[in-house]
Amino acid sequence: MPIIDRIADFAGELTSIRRDFHEHPELGMEEVRTSGIVARLLTEWGVEVHTGIGKTGVVGVLKGKGGGRTIGLRADMDALPIDERSNLPFASKTPGVMHACGHDAHTTMLLGAARYLAETRDFAGTAVFIFQPAEEGLGGARAMLADDLFTRFPCDEIYGMHNNPNGAPGHVGVKPGQAMAGADFFDIHVRAFGSHAAMPQASKDPIVIAASLVAQLQTIVSRNIKPTEPIVLSVTQIHAGSAYNVIPSVCTISGTMRYFDPETADLVRQRIRELCAGIASAYNVEIEFDNREIFDVLVNDAALSDVMLEAAGEIVGSENATVTETVKMGSEDFSDMLRAVPGAYCTVGHEGTIPLHNDAFYLDESILPVGASIYAKLIERRATA
Repeated sequence: MPIIDRIADFAGELTSIRRDFHEHPELGMEEVRTSGIVARLLTEWGVEVHTGIGKTGVVGVLKGKGGGRTIGLRADMDALPIDERSNLPFASKTPGVMHACGHDAHTTMLLGAARYLAETRDFAGTAVFIFQPAEEGLGGARAMLADDLFTRFPCDEIYGMHNNPNGAPGHVGVKPGQAMAGADFFDIHVRAFGSHAAMPQASKDPIVIAASLVAQLQTIVSRNIKPTEPIVLSVTQIHAGSAYNVIPSVCTISGTMRYFDPETADLVRQRIRELCAGIASAYNVEIEFDNREIFDVLVNDAALSDVMLEAAGEIVGSENATVTETVKMGSEDFSDMLRAVPGAYCTVGHEGTIPLHNDAFYLDESILPVGASIYAKLIERRATA
């Protein structure tokens, strides 16, 4: 594939940068080392650097030859709370933290584009490089927006990308319109009455109550929502107890909802509240539902989706840059930026099929110059007079 020659020249350096990030992952809002490296490299390459945006976010501004559009490019920097089991020679050195979603690669690809564009400046307008913290459910995009991201660095358009371990290297896909689901995270606290495990009749057992509630939660979608409506409700955690011989007083249920229609999501939230209230009344306990609306639905601008595919097609071939018809139930807080500025978000395929968020996730590093070249091509095509 025709990766930009100059980016191909320093692809080995991009690999080294990415492996360093991978060895030293940082959780959301803790990306101090990562953001420091990003700021240092951008400065060395002659990019104007702004730090501390959304706590640990970095923005680089690079002006071209004058006039033209201002185009934003965004990458996320945070890792996940996962113990890595990839056995890679550059595996995480931080216990319990791993780049299992490829954000180390996203950051590196955007750095590669910034380096190339700083060297060539073969564009008329302005490139804004946005390195975002805390994408993994911690509100990094909203934190940057609250710090007046697009007031301080106004953009006409904005683009982002994500690696896709689909075994189809070099395939770029964009879904115009609604592309990725909105998401809620929730905790349900069952506050009951504990006892000695040998005397359960003296308790109001929160584990039994929570088990009943979990079973009811899983009927909400199947018995309240049309089967053709894409929505998911998943319980992912249950926490209670600390001893074999103690019935605890509290049990916490946690999970997530993914949706595309706000009214359908409101219905699910209301049914959760009603079930919590009903089961609390039935068992004479207190049940608290704590819900957080974490991600908006990601909506790609239709015209700018075509723009992104055209730019990608110059790198991977037009036959490998295609419209994706299927929406994804996964979520992405780039959606918040797309609500403020029109743009598009694509996926870039690579070798390997171990899924994202897996403790053995492997990223094919040949994607690095591909992503960097696509980002650079977007600036050269769109930041025009």
